[in-house]
Amino acid sequence: MSRTGRVERTTKETSVLVEIDLDGTGKTEISTGVGFYDHMLDQLGRHGLFDLTVKTEGDLHIDSHHTIEDTALALGSAFKQALGDKVGIYRFGNCTVPLDESLAQVTVDLSGRPYLVHTEPEKMAPMIGEYDTTMTRHILESFVAQAQIALHVHVPYGRNAHHIVECQFKALARALRYASERDPRAAGILPSTKGAL
Repeated sequence: MSRTGRVERTTKETSVLVEIDLDGTGKTEISTGVGFYDHMLDQLGRHGLFDLTVKTEGDLHIDSHHTIEDTALALGSAFKQALGDKVGIYRFGNCTVPLDESLAQVTVDLSGRPYLVHTEPEKMAPMIGEYDTTMTRHILESFVAQAQIALHVHVPYGRNAHHIVECQFKALARALRYASERDPRAAGILPSTKGAL
């Protein structure tokens, strides 16, 4: 059974297409017009082993906010769609990823209930190229809202803004991969005592 999602989202501010295959090989095709964001979404696909296509055209003449936000919303919707009924998955996943001096710890529950806990070092550099570093939290908020998952992201330390953000995306990719993979011991079983996720 194919576990894929496809979402098109068009507003006066952006036009977004996201396609994801949870059982892919990490093949990505990313184009948002925001170079560092493209790099992070590429990390998400490659380290999650998700085949991921993202094509966004946005009002970058204003700034990158709408482009980044609407892409994250569409990505969350596509991920939820790809999960389907969630029968036979692990449901929970976690990963800790170092990147030089930075460390990210990510834990996810594909619970059907959106919740985000996010901490990262204060006084980060405000920009990485055209990428506003305050947007990382907003990306996660937007993704969680649409994917309907509980996500805890903690970066206890780090100095370089590029490293701080990138290790979060790499750890997120792995945690999502582990949580969404099929559990061979739980084939046909929904991982919930409530009977619904």
